[in-house]
Amino acid sequence: MTDRTETPLAPPVVSGDVVTPRPLGEVRTWPRSFADRLTAPLPGVRSMSRLAREHAIRPNAEGLRHIHRLPYAPEPLPPVPAGAASVTWAGHASWIIRTGGLTVLADPVWSRRILGTPARITPVGVRWEDLPPVDAVVISHNHYDHLDAPTLRRLPRHTPLFVPAGLGAWCRRRGFGNVTELDWWEHAELDGVRFDFVPAHHWSRRTLTDTCRSLWGGWVVQDTTGTGDGGRIYFAGDSGYGHWFAEIGRRHPGIDLALLPIGAYEPRWWLGDVHTDPEEAVQAYEDLGAHAMAPMHWATFLLSAEPVLEPLTRLRTAWQRAGHPRDRLWDLPIGGSRLLTARRADVTAPTTPASGATPRAPR
Repeated sequence: MTDRTETPLAPPVVSGDVVTPRPLGEVRTWPRSFADRLTAPLPGVRSMSRLAREHAIRPNAEGLRHIHRLPYAPEPLPPVPAGAASVTWAGHASWIIRTGGLTVLADPVWSRRILGTPARITPVGVRWEDLPPVDAVVISHNHYDHLDAPTLRRLPRHTPLFVPAGLGAWCRRRGFGNVTELDWWEHAELDGVRFDFVPAHHWSRRTLTDTCRSLWGGWVVQDTTGTGDGGRIYFAGDSGYGHWFAEIGRRHPGIDLALLPIGAYEPRWWLGDVHTDPEEAVQAYEDLGAHAMAPMHWATFLLSAEPVLEPLTRLRTAWQRAGHPRDRLWDLPIGGSRLLTARRADVTAPTTPASGATPRAPR
């Protein structure tokens, strides 16, 4: 039988021994809360008071000193040969994934500012007008730095959206008619590209009254047309470190590229359960059994207290100490692209190194 996790919330659709795709645009009924999916308790009043008391929510002046060294090198989107795939980092957790002839946006945030944070400290890596027609969007969860209403308003309302369970109504209220909600370990297919929704160690909220009313997770995107090997791409969204990475790797063996978050991790007592730090991101890459890793979720918004350049320097140090081949760390600048062809990493255009910073030892 196919491996699957049964839940009382949304059992998979099974035909014989094969888990079948969910129908596109299916309207489903969900529970009022997904709090039972949390893998750590959410911070309470005492933790929030401590955060305010310690002023630990943003980098100090010294931590901001190297903003000018953050990696920003926008380039034209490269051509993608038939049977290949490409990824382009637009900044933070926003990616342009082109595979199977489709252009897919992951957690697109093109706004200069999001609720509750200062304006972005680096521009978007790809101008909106330079994007090819968008064939689909995947959303990891509903936090404002991943689900940006002004950006979605730029899209035609017929654009297919793949979203976590419980988020469909939010999208439909904004005029989107082709919204596919998935539970963990479910998938849907669009024109030969498969979208699998997988777990994450995180949570969801947009208002004071909707905590955990929708699910959170990551996506495995794969070309299934059989015309080539464009690769299996895992987009983590937001996640703390935990057992789900190994389980994702077990259920989705042969991940070619893992897009993993490395920033917004300090202070650890506040963010450790929901955001991986650079060393944990390397461990997650190992747990997944992925061929290559591209870091994200840093160098864009000031969401936490670590110095702005520290995520990259710590990641490079951890990568080297783990003994992984340097060419499997795709530390792209914002606006940079890479090509995937048959599990090989090829630079699709001259890309500027992500930073000239001297690596520092992990803390």
